[in-house]
Amino acid sequence: MDELRTLLFRQIAAVWRRRWIAIGAAWLVCVLGWIGVHRMPNQYEASARLYVNADAVLTPLLRGLAVDTSPDNQIEMLQRTLLSRPNLETLISKTDLSLNVRTPTDRELLVDSLAKQIEVTPQTQNLFVIKYRNKNPQLAYDVVNTILQIFIESTTGANQSDIQNAQRFLQGQIASYERQLRQAERRRAEFKAKYVDLLPMDNGGTHLEAARDEVATLSGQLQDAQARVKALRQELDATPPLLTEAAAAGMGPGSAALAEAELKLRQMRMQFTDKFPGVIAQEQVVQSLRSAPAPTAQQPSATSDGRALPNPAYEELKLRVVDAETTVASLQRQVGAAQREQHRLEEMARAAPGVEAQYQNLDRDYTVLRKNYEELLARRESTRIAEAADTKADKVKLQIVDPPQVPRVPVAPKRPLLIAGVLVFGLGAGIGFAFLLAQIDTSFSTIDQLRDFGLPVLGGVSAIRRAATRRRILGTLGFGIAILLLVAVCGGLLTHALQTSKPV
Repeated sequence: MDELRTLLFRQIAAVWRRRWIAIGAAWLVCVLGWIGVHRMPNQYEASARLYVNADAVLTPLLRGLAVDTSPDNQIEMLQRTLLSRPNLETLISKTDLSLNVRTPTDRELLVDSLAKQIEVTPQTQNLFVIKYRNKNPQLAYDVVNTILQIFIESTTGANQSDIQNAQRFLQGQIASYERQLRQAERRRAEFKAKYVDLLPMDNGGTHLEAARDEVATLSGQLQDAQARVKALRQELDATPPLLTEAAAAGMGPGSAALAEAELKLRQMRMQFTDKFPGVIAQEQVVQSLRSAPAPTAQQPSATSDGRALPNPAYEELKLRVVDAETTVASLQRQVGAAQREQHRLEEMARAAPGVEAQYQNLDRDYTVLRKNYEELLARRESTRIAEAADTKADKVKLQIVDPPQVPRVPVAPKRPLLIAGVLVFGLGAGIGFAFLLAQIDTSFSTIDQLRDFGLPVLGGVSAIRRAATRRRILGTLGFGIAILLLVAVCGGLLTHALQTSKPV
């Protein structure tokens, strides 16, 4: 520990012996440093704060109706592409920066330096600051102001080229799908006209199935009509065509009731079947009225008992039989026509199998083409709405919170700090230079150093003179004055720098 202290004191003493060299080096470094600080050009900074946000009403209103341009993503993209090469070249052409461009190499270097010097710093998600420094305050303002203009122009027209490209693409696709759709419609119409009887109808069935159903229905109706004719003929055979006048008179008032009951029964049979309860009840009434002896079915001859009269019930039954037979004939004709149509459709189906499958393939292709065509039309309308929203409305709101101003006070260099730093560095450089000289000095300053060298030392002689003491005191005082003068010069420079850095 004592050796370390001894070594430290020895080094301090060596530096102190060279204090004038140290103060001279410090003065030289400080003067050169202060001259360099003074000659450093001032840097002026222009800045602006911009607030960008999506429209709170228009954006939700257009969601799902127009093309979703996602204003938040659009803002992020603009921030990322604001310092792109085309924008920087536009900036150079619109400001005085172009005066320094003489060769393509100068332009390249200027573009690279602008990309590094212009700062776009987001403070929040929607608020960010644009800064630029230059030794010309007006040029710094012009650069920031032009950047703002480029940003606003990019925001209002960023999607125009994309929308126009999308519209051109959609127009081409719509025209192509329209041609394909027309061809598919023509093939579908031709196929449908050729095999219309074998293709499904609107209700989902086919003409062949409808023809079979019609044959079955008409056959059932024909059987019912034939059974009705048979029943009417049986009734007609059981009814006498003529009635004698005596038999009609002998029936008395009951004959009128019988005729009325039979008339009512006939009317009911024209509306209902024989198994209808009302018809069965009316038949029982007629049977009870006929309990008296009735004339035979054979035609009576004109005798002395009376003259023969036509039976009205018989005539009516004949008319009903004729109508029923006409109905049977009509149904037979309809059944025949339906069966022939069924046979024709079955023959066509056997001759052209897979018609329905072919039509389904055609219909499937047509459906896909039509769906894509309609979707493309909808997308085209969406792009038109999006274009109108971009050109006629402000989907992205821009608000310049702090507009750029022409800077009056330089922001760099920090001359007071640099001046103080030069003083500290100069003093350190002087001490370091003196220490370096002490390290390369081969002379002996003390008897101990000589003894450490290994030589026998008998003793030392010291001379103390009044003049040497006075000279040492004066030297120390001069050294202090030199240091104070250096500090005073530094203080003056600091005062001047602080005064010039205040705004006018």
